[in-house]
Amino acid sequence: MELKLALKVDDLDNVATIFADDITDGTVVEVRDKKGQKEEICVHGDVPYGHKIAVTDIPKGAHIMKYGESIGAASTDIKKGDYVHVHNLDALRGRGDLEEVEQ
Repeated sequence: MELKLALKVDDLDNVATIFADDITDGTVVEVRDKKGQKEEICVHGDVPYGHKIAVTDIPKGAHIMKYGESIGAASTDIKKGDYVHVHNLDALRGRGDLEEVEQ
């Protein structure tokens, strides 16, 4: 069986990046971190190469962490193994509609 790999880069991360093709609903991937720890996670949905899955449950409104930095907030509750992308992540950077107006 071919190893399906995902990488969690930082201890603060709650997502991992998929480094495999053909990740479809129900595929089990091996998530590795920089300490060499491994965990198998069942993926929910089809996930393209280079995209993210949740490595823990992420409640609506919580920060989505990648590379130890917030890349946005969950727009809905996200379950461990879910595909994390624009359908369930609200970007918080570069959004003019969220900037405070100085008076």
